[in-house]
Amino acid sequence: MRRQLRLFPLNAVLFPGAVLNLHIFEPRYKQMINECLETGEGFGVALIADGAEAGDPNVTPHEIGSIAEIVEVQTLPFGRYFISTIGRERFRIREIIAREPYLVVDAEVLDPTSPPVADVESATLLPAVRDLFDEYLAMLIEFSGTERGVELPDGDPTGTSYLIGDALQVAEAIKQRLLEIDDTGARLRAEREFLERLLPQLRRLLERRRDELERRQERGEDNSYRTDQERYFGKFFSLN
Repeated sequence: MRRQLRLFPLNAVLFPGAVLNLHIFEPRYKQMINECLETGEGFGVALIADGAEAGDPNVTPHEIGSIAEIVEVQTLPFGRYFISTIGRERFRIREIIAREPYLVVDAEVLDPTSPPVADVESATLLPAVRDLFDEYLAMLIEFSGTERGVELPDGDPTGTSYLIGDALQVAEAIKQRLLEIDDTGARLRAEREFLERLLPQLRRLLERRRDELERRQERGEDNSYRTDQERYFGKFFSLN
């Protein structure tokens, strides 16, 4: 299905089912959100491939993004907004129609509106990927000292694969690669392979961290965690 979409290019990837909160302050995007609220329409979110997030009319977005549905709006002074959105269908940009006052694109909506039927491979992969992700999330919480609640849907391989992709602490370019995978089984395989390579490293890091904390405790030193979340869960790891 083809449709025209107002587009918000960002340095972030929005997955279907994921929450994205935005502070709207640029005049063009204040206008865009005003129009979306008046018409009851969502807008497209796409990761920036080239250009700046703010004040760049010639920004180039990646072709694949997700439609953002506005679910909560808080008005702020000077016409600004704080909005909460949820990712809906993915789309592929076929053509940029306009750049002023904001990007408008001709897009092909990629995902069906009804829940997809789970294929045998996805249903088989799902339990193993969920177990790996649960361990990853537990270690992320231990490293950062901050609770990160991620509620994965039951019996929905596609929705689970999207929310796992959203929750992984990796570079946005890697998340974009996961978003662009059309097949749920292939996306789950990529996530499983990534977690299988990453988890042994994190287990070793946690063991060293626990040993260090135990030694510091024995010496009567400060026993608080030092947050190394980006180093251990972020840009230093990739799907390659």
